[in-house]
Amino acid sequence: MNNKEGNNKRNSSRSNSSRPNSNKPKPAMQKRAQGPKKVKPTTDSASPKKTAKPVNNIPKPLKSDDIRLNKYISNSGVCSRRDADIYIQSGNVKVNGEVITEMGYKVKPGDVVNFDGTTLTPERKEYILLNKPKNFTTSNEDNDDYRNVLELVRAATKAKIQPIGRMDKNTTGLLVFTNDTDMIRKFSLPNQKSTKIYQVSLDRNLKFEDLEKISGGVTLDGHKLYVDEISYIENEPKTEIGLKLRTPNVKVVRAIFESFKYDVLKIDRVSFAGLTKKNLPRGNWRFLTEQEIINLKNL
Repeated sequence: MNNKEGNNKRNSSRSNSSRPNSNKPKPAMQKRAQGPKKVKPTTDSASPKKTAKPVNNIPKPLKSDDIRLNKYISNSGVCSRRDADIYIQSGNVKVNGEVITEMGYKVKPGDVVNFDGTTLTPERKEYILLNKPKNFTTSNEDNDDYRNVLELVRAATKAKIQPIGRMDKNTTGLLVFTNDTDMIRKFSLPNQKSTKIYQVSLDRNLKFEDLEKISGGVTLDGHKLYVDEISYIENEPKTEIGLKLRTPNVKVVRAIFESFKYDVLKIDRVSFAGLTKKNLPRGNWRFLTEQEIINLKNL
Protein backbone atom coordinates (compact mmCIF):
# COMPACT_ATOMS: atom_id res chain seq x y z
CA MET A 1 0.00 0.00 0.00
CA ASN A 2 2.16 2.83 -1.25
CA ASN A 3 -0.50 5.43 -2.06
CA LYS A 4 -2.69 6.91 0.62
CA GLU A 5 -5.89 6.68 -1.33
CA GLY A 6 -4.95 4.19 -3.97
CA ASN A 7 -4.35 1.54 -1.38
CA ASN A 8 -7.44 2.38 0.63
CA LYS A 9 -9.71 -0.03 -1.12
CA ARG A 10 -11.95 -2.43 0.61
CA ASN A 11 -10.31 -5.78 0.89
CA SER A 12 -13.09 -7.56 -0.91
CA SER A 13 -11.41 -10.91 -0.76
CA ARG A 14 -13.09 -13.17 1.67
CA SER A 15 -11.54 -16.33 2.96
CA ASN A 16 -13.11 -19.37 1.37
CA SER A 17 -14.43 -22.09 3.56
CA SER A 18 -11.88 -24.75 4.36
CA ARG A 19 -14.54 -27.44 4.60
CA PRO A 20 -13.55 -30.38 2.42
CA ASN A 21 -15.74 -31.12 -0.56
CA SER A 22 -17.92 -34.06 0.38
CA ASN A 23 -19.83 -34.15 -2.90
CA LYS A 24 -17.55 -36.73 -4.51
CA PRO A 25 -19.17 -38.67 -7.36
CA LYS A 26 -20.25 -42.13 -6.31
CA PRO A 27 -19.01 -45.10 -8.36
CA ALA A 28 -21.46 -46.15 -11.04
CA MET A 29 -23.58 -49.16 -10.14
CA GLN A 30 -23.39 -52.20 -12.42
CA LYS A 31 -26.30 -52.53 -14.77
CA ARG A 32 -28.54 -55.48 -14.20
CA ALA A 33 -29.02 -57.97 -17.02
CA GLN A 34 -31.95 -56.85 -19.09
CA GLY A 35 -34.36 -59.76 -19.62
CA PRO A 36 -37.98 -59.97 -20.60
CA LYS A 37 -40.23 -58.58 -17.94
CA LYS A 38 -42.48 -61.14 -16.28
CA VAL A 39 -46.11 -60.14 -16.12
CA LYS A 40 -47.72 -61.18 -12.86
CA PRO A 41 -51.29 -62.43 -13.07
CA THR A 42 -53.76 -60.02 -11.55
CA THR A 43 -56.00 -61.44 -8.86
CA ASP A 44 -58.54 -59.84 -6.62
CA SER A 45 -56.61 -60.94 -3.56
CA ALA A 46 -53.35 -59.45 -4.80
CA SER A 47 -51.86 -56.96 -2.39
CA PRO A 48 -51.89 -53.37 -3.57
CA LYS A 49 -48.80 -52.26 -5.41
CA LYS A 50 -46.36 -50.16 -3.49
CA THR A 51 -46.29 -46.66 -4.87
CA ALA A 52 -42.90 -45.24 -5.66
CA LYS A 53 -41.66 -42.52 -3.36
CA PRO A 54 -42.09 -39.13 -4.94
CA VAL A 55 -38.94 -37.29 -5.83
CA ASN A 56 -38.23 -34.65 -3.23
CA ASN A 57 -38.05 -31.65 -5.51
CA ILE A 58 -39.51 -29.20 -3.01
CA PRO A 59 -37.15 -26.22 -2.83
CA LYS A 60 -35.48 -25.66 0.53
CA PRO A 61 -36.61 -22.54 2.35
CA LEU A 62 -34.31 -19.59 1.93
CA LYS A 63 -32.21 -18.52 4.87
CA SER A 64 -34.20 -16.12 7.02
CA ASP A 65 -33.14 -12.48 7.05
CA ASP A 66 -34.84 -11.98 10.41
CA ILE A 67 -32.62 -10.41 13.06
CA ARG A 68 -32.99 -10.13 16.80
CA LEU A 69 -34.28 -6.74 17.87
CA ASN A 70 -31.38 -5.98 20.21
CA LYS A 71 -28.88 -6.75 17.44
CA TYR A 72 -30.85 -4.59 14.99
CA ILE A 73 -30.60 -1.69 17.44
CA SER A 74 -26.90 -2.33 18.02
CA ASN A 75 -26.26 -2.44 14.26
CA SER A 76 -27.74 1.05 13.99
CA GLY A 77 -24.89 2.33 16.18
CA VAL A 78 -26.96 3.91 18.95
CA CYS A 79 -25.93 1.54 21.75
CA SER A 80 -24.69 -1.95 22.56
CA ARG A 81 -26.89 -5.05 22.60
CA ARG A 82 -26.86 -5.12 26.38
CA ASP A 83 -28.08 -1.52 26.59
CA ALA A 84 -30.64 -2.27 23.87
CA ASP A 85 -32.13 -4.99 26.08
CA ILE A 86 -32.68 -2.40 28.80
CA TYR A 87 -34.45 -0.03 26.39
CA ILE A 88 -36.63 -2.88 25.11
CA GLN A 89 -37.66 -3.94 28.61
CA SER A 90 -38.45 -0.31 29.45
CA GLY A 91 -40.91 -0.09 26.54
CA ASN A 92 -38.90 2.48 24.58
CA VAL A 93 -38.76 0.45 21.35
CA LYS A 94 -41.52 0.11 18.77
CA VAL A 95 -41.74 -2.14 15.72
CA ASN A 96 -44.25 -1.04 13.08
CA GLY A 97 -45.81 1.30 15.66
CA GLU A 98 -46.26 -1.38 18.33
CA VAL A 99 -44.33 -1.33 21.60
CA ILE A 100 -42.14 -4.45 21.91
CA THR A 101 -40.92 -5.65 25.30
CA GLU A 102 -40.36 -9.28 24.34
CA MET A 103 -36.72 -10.34 24.66
CA GLY A 104 -35.60 -12.25 21.59
CA TYR A 105 -38.16 -10.60 19.31
CA LYS A 106 -37.04 -10.82 15.66
CA VAL A 107 -37.27 -8.01 13.16
CA LYS A 108 -38.29 -8.95 9.62
CA PRO A 109 -37.13 -7.23 6.43
CA GLY A 110 -39.22 -4.13 5.85
CA ASP A 111 -40.12 -3.65 9.53
CA VAL A 112 -39.85 -0.10 10.85
CA VAL A 113 -38.06 0.10 14.19
CA ASN A 114 -38.44 3.20 16.35
CA PHE A 115 -35.93 3.64 19.16
CA ASP A 116 -36.76 6.22 21.81
CA GLY A 117 -38.61 8.35 19.25
CA THR A 118 -36.14 7.93 16.38
CA THR A 119 -36.50 5.62 13.38
CA LEU A 120 -33.40 3.46 13.05
CA THR A 121 -31.44 2.56 9.94
CA PRO A 122 -28.92 -0.20 10.67
CA GLU A 123 -25.48 0.18 9.14
CA ARG A 124 -23.15 -2.44 7.81
CA LYS A 125 -20.36 -3.09 10.29
CA GLU A 126 -17.08 -1.50 9.21
CA TYR A 127 -13.60 -2.14 10.66
CA ILE A 128 -10.70 0.09 9.61
CA LEU A 129 -7.04 0.13 10.69
CA LEU A 130 -5.13 3.41 10.56
CA ASN A 131 -1.41 4.05 11.05
CA LYS A 132 -1.88 7.40 12.78
CA PRO A 133 0.62 10.22 12.17
CA LYS A 134 1.45 13.03 14.59
CA ASN A 135 -0.67 16.15 15.11
CA PHE A 136 -3.97 14.26 14.90
CA THR A 137 -6.04 13.46 17.97
CA THR A 138 -9.13 11.47 18.92
CA SER A 139 -10.44 14.46 20.89
CA ASN A 140 -13.56 16.23 19.62
CA GLU A 141 -12.42 19.60 20.93
CA ASP A 142 -11.76 22.30 18.34
CA ASN A 143 -8.13 23.35 18.31
CA ASP A 144 -6.02 25.03 15.67
CA ASP A 145 -2.91 23.09 16.71
CA TYR A 146 -4.20 19.67 15.65
CA ARG A 147 -6.91 17.91 13.67
CA ASN A 148 -9.22 15.00 14.39
CA VAL A 149 -8.19 11.51 13.24
CA LEU A 150 -11.58 11.05 11.53
CA GLU A 151 -10.31 13.32 8.75
CA LEU A 152 -7.83 10.61 7.78
CA VAL A 153 -10.48 7.91 7.26
CA ARG A 154 -13.32 10.08 5.98
CA ALA A 155 -13.06 8.62 2.48
CA ALA A 156 -13.27 5.04 3.75
CA THR A 157 -16.96 4.85 4.58
CA LYS A 158 -20.12 6.83 5.21
CA ALA A 159 -20.81 4.83 8.37
CA LYS A 160 -20.59 6.58 11.74
CA ILE A 161 -17.31 5.05 12.83
CA GLN A 162 -15.43 5.80 16.04
CA PRO A 163 -11.86 5.09 17.15
CA ILE A 164 -11.32 2.34 19.71
CA GLY A 165 -9.57 4.07 22.58
CA ARG A 166 -7.91 7.46 22.63
CA MET A 167 -4.68 8.89 21.29
CA ASP A 168 -3.15 12.32 21.84
CA LYS A 169 -1.60 14.33 19.03
CA ASN A 170 1.97 13.20 19.82
CA THR A 171 1.23 9.46 19.90
CA THR A 172 1.49 7.62 16.59
CA GLY A 173 0.73 4.13 15.37
CA LEU A 174 -2.17 1.74 15.09
CA LEU A 175 -5.72 2.88 15.73
CA VAL A 176 -8.86 0.86 14.91
CA PHE A 177 -12.11 2.51 13.81
CA THR A 178 -15.53 0.84 13.76
CA ASN A 179 -19.26 1.40 14.09
CA ASP A 180 -19.52 -1.84 16.07
CA THR A 181 -20.51 -0.49 19.48
CA ASP A 182 -20.14 -3.90 21.12
CA MET A 183 -16.49 -4.08 20.04
CA ILE A 184 -15.79 -0.49 21.15
CA ARG A 185 -17.21 -1.27 24.57
CA LYS A 186 -15.30 -4.55 24.79
CA PHE A 187 -11.90 -2.93 24.20
CA SER A 188 -12.63 -0.11 26.64
CA LEU A 189 -13.06 -2.49 29.59
CA PRO A 190 -10.15 -2.46 32.06
CA ASN A 191 -10.05 -6.28 32.26
CA GLN A 192 -9.94 -6.96 28.52
CA LYS A 193 -7.15 -9.33 27.51
CA SER A 194 -5.78 -7.92 24.24
CA THR A 195 -2.17 -6.76 24.23
CA LYS A 196 -0.68 -3.61 22.72
CA ILE A 197 2.99 -3.11 21.92
CA TYR A 198 4.60 0.33 22.01
CA GLN A 199 7.99 1.65 20.96
CA VAL A 200 8.90 4.40 23.40
CA SER A 201 11.65 6.97 22.82
CA LEU A 202 13.16 8.50 25.99
CA ASP A 203 15.30 11.57 26.55
CA ARG A 204 18.12 9.44 28.02
CA ASN A 205 19.16 5.82 28.36
CA LEU A 206 16.87 3.67 30.49
CA LYS A 207 18.84 2.26 33.41
CA PHE A 208 18.78 -1.51 33.68
CA GLU A 209 17.63 -1.37 37.30
CA ASP A 210 14.71 0.84 36.26
CA LEU A 211 13.85 -1.58 33.47
CA GLU A 212 13.74 -4.41 36.02
CA LYS A 213 11.54 -2.38 38.37
CA ILE A 214 9.09 -1.59 35.58
CA SER A 215 9.08 -5.26 34.61
CA GLY A 216 7.89 -6.13 38.11
CA GLY A 217 4.95 -3.73 37.91
CA VAL A 218 4.38 -0.04 38.60
CA THR A 219 2.03 1.67 41.05
CA LEU A 220 0.24 4.65 39.50
CA ASP A 221 -2.30 6.70 41.45
CA GLY A 222 -2.53 3.95 44.04
CA HIS A 223 -3.21 1.21 41.48
CA LYS A 224 -0.79 -1.58 40.61
CA LEU A 225 -0.14 -1.84 36.88
CA TYR A 226 1.41 -5.04 35.58
CA VAL A 227 3.62 -4.99 32.50
CA ASP A 228 3.54 -8.01 30.21
CA GLU A 229 7.00 -7.33 28.78
CA ILE A 230 9.62 -4.58 28.58
CA SER A 231 12.99 -4.67 26.81
CA TYR A 232 15.58 -2.63 24.98
CA ILE A 233 15.03 -2.63 21.25
CA GLU A 234 17.68 -4.64 19.46
CA ASN A 235 20.34 -2.68 17.55
CA GLU A 236 18.96 0.62 18.89
CA PRO A 237 20.18 3.00 21.59
CA LYS A 238 19.00 2.26 25.12
CA THR A 239 16.66 5.22 24.79
CA GLU A 240 14.44 3.03 22.55
CA ILE A 241 12.24 0.74 24.62
CA GLY A 242 9.67 -1.90 23.69
CA LEU A 243 6.70 -2.16 26.04
CA LYS A 244 3.80 -4.66 25.98
CA LEU A 245 0.65 -3.83 27.97
CA ARG A 246 -2.99 -4.86 28.16
CA THR A 247 -4.40 -1.54 29.32
CA PRO A 248 -6.38 0.39 26.67
CA ASN A 249 -5.15 3.74 28.03
CA VAL A 250 -2.17 5.11 26.07
CA LYS A 251 -1.55 7.78 28.73
CA VAL A 252 -0.39 5.03 31.07
CA VAL A 253 2.64 4.40 28.84
CA ARG A 254 3.88 7.96 29.34
CA ALA A 255 3.05 7.88 33.06
CA ILE A 256 5.15 4.74 33.63
CA PHE A 257 8.41 6.35 32.50
CA GLU A 258 7.64 9.76 33.95
CA SER A 259 7.25 8.09 37.36
CA PHE A 260 10.95 7.16 37.01
CA LYS A 261 11.91 10.73 36.03
CA TYR A 262 12.30 10.10 32.27
CA ASP A 263 10.90 12.42 29.63
CA VAL A 264 9.01 10.60 26.89
CA LEU A 265 9.85 12.01 23.46
CA LYS A 266 7.75 9.69 21.32
CA ILE A 267 5.26 6.84 21.63
CA ASP A 268 4.46 4.62 18.65
CA ARG A 269 1.90 1.80 18.90
CA VAL A 270 3.32 -0.92 16.66
CA SER A 271 0.82 -3.66 17.52
CA PHE A 272 -2.83 -3.66 18.58
CA ALA A 273 -4.52 -6.94 19.59
CA GLY A 274 -2.43 -8.89 17.08
CA LEU A 275 -2.71 -6.31 14.27
CA THR A 276 0.58 -4.87 12.98
CA LYS A 277 1.79 -2.03 10.77
CA LYS A 278 3.01 -4.38 8.05
CA ASN A 279 2.52 -2.80 4.60
CA LEU A 280 0.70 0.14 6.17
CA PRO A 281 2.73 3.37 5.88
CA ARG A 282 2.19 6.26 8.27
CA GLY A 283 -1.04 8.12 7.54
CA ASN A 284 -2.56 5.26 5.54
CA TRP A 285 -5.52 3.03 6.38
CA ARG A 286 -7.02 -0.25 5.25
CA PHE A 287 -10.09 -2.39 5.95
CA LEU A 288 -9.59 -5.36 8.24
CA THR A 289 -9.88 -8.78 6.67
CA GLU A 290 -12.66 -11.13 7.67
CA GLN A 291 -10.21 -13.29 9.65
CA GLU A 292 -8.84 -10.25 11.51
CA ILE A 293 -12.37 -9.26 12.51
CA ILE A 294 -13.05 -12.77 13.78
CA ASN A 295 -9.82 -12.68 15.78
CA LEU A 296 -10.77 -9.38 17.44
CA LYS A 297 -14.21 -10.68 18.37
CA ASN A 298 -12.74 -13.84 19.89
CA LEU A 299 -10.25 -12.06 22.15
